[in-house]
Amino acid sequence: MAGSALFALIDDIATVLDDVSLMTKVAAKKTAGVLGDDLALNAQQVSGVRAERELPVVWAVAKGSLKNKAILVPAALAISAFIPWAVTPLLMLGGAFLCFEGLEKLAHKYLPHEEEHHELAATSSEDIDPVAYERDKIKDAVRTDFILSAEIIAITLGTVAGAPLQQQITVLVGIALIMTAGVYGLVAGIVKLDDGGLYLLQNAGPSRFGRLKAGIGRAILAAAPRMMRSLSVIGTVAMFMVGGGILTHGLPFAHHAIEQAATMAGEIAVIGPVLHAVTPAVLNAVFGVAAGAVVLAVVLPAQRLLKRFRKT
Repeated sequence: MAGSALFALIDDIATVLDDVSLMTKVAAKKTAGVLGDDLALNAQQVSGVRAERELPVVWAVAKGSLKNKAILVPAALAISAFIPWAVTPLLMLGGAFLCFEGLEKLAHKYLPHEEEHHELAATSSEDIDPVAYERDKIKDAVRTDFILSAEIIAITLGTVAGAPLQQQITVLVGIALIMTAGVYGLVAGIVKLDDGGLYLLQNAGPSRFGRLKAGIGRAILAAAPRMMRSLSVIGTVAMFMVGGGILTHGLPFAHHAIEQAATMAGEIAVIGPVLHAVTPAVLNAVFGVAAGAVVLAVVLPAQRLLKRFRKT
C-alpha cells in the first residue's frame, strides 16, 4: 500500500513537472519578441561607461532587474486574482511611458532642457563624477527594465492563467530567471565584444591559424563601435515597437486594424510572407511614435508649469 502510494506521488510529481515544462516553453516562445527588444534597450542603456566598469554596471542592472521581477511576480498574481481588469490598463500606462521616453530622446535634439545643457556640460567636463554617471545609467536602465519585465510577466501570466496556483508561480519564477540571465548574459557579451577582439589580436601567432585569429580580432574591433552606435538607434526603435505593441493590444480596434493590414500585405505576390511578418511591427512602431507625441505634448507643458510654480 505504501509502495503504491509512493509510486502515485512520483507519477503526480512527474505530471506536474511535465506541465510546468510545457507551459514554460510556451511562455518563453511568446515572450521571445520582448526578449529581443529588452536586449537592444539594455545594451544601449549601459553603453557609454568606462570599459573597466562595463561588467559591474551590467551586473548592477541585472540585480535591479531581478528586484523588479521579485516585485512584479507577486503583484501580477495578486492583480490577476483580485482585480484582473487592471492588468491591461497598467500595461498600457507602461507602454505609453516607453513611447514617451523614445520620443523624448528624439525631441531633445530640437527641444533641449536646461538640465540637459547642464548634463552635456558636465559630460564634457573633466570634473565629471563617474560614480554619479554610472548611478544615473543604472537607474535609467532599471526603470526601463521594469516596463519590459512587466510585459514579460503579463504575457507569461496569460499563458498559465488556467493552471493551478503552484504551477503559475513556478512558471512565472522560471521565466523571470531565464529571461534575466539570457538578456544580461548577452548584454555582457555585447559590451565586452571589443575586449574579445583585442584579446584575439594580441594573442595571434605567426602561423596560419594565428593570422586567422588576428583577422577575426581586427574585424571585431572594427565592427564593435558600429554595433554599439547602432544599438542606440535599435533601442529607440524598440521602445516604439514595444510601447506601441502594448497600446494596440489594449485597444481592440487598433489591434484588429493591424491584423487586417498584415493579412492584406501577406496577399502580395512574392514578398507577401515578408510583409505579413514585418507589417505589425512597423505599424506598432508608428502607433508608438504617435502615442509618444501625444504624451510628450501633455508632459512638456506640465513640466514647465511645475517649474514656474516651484520658482514662485
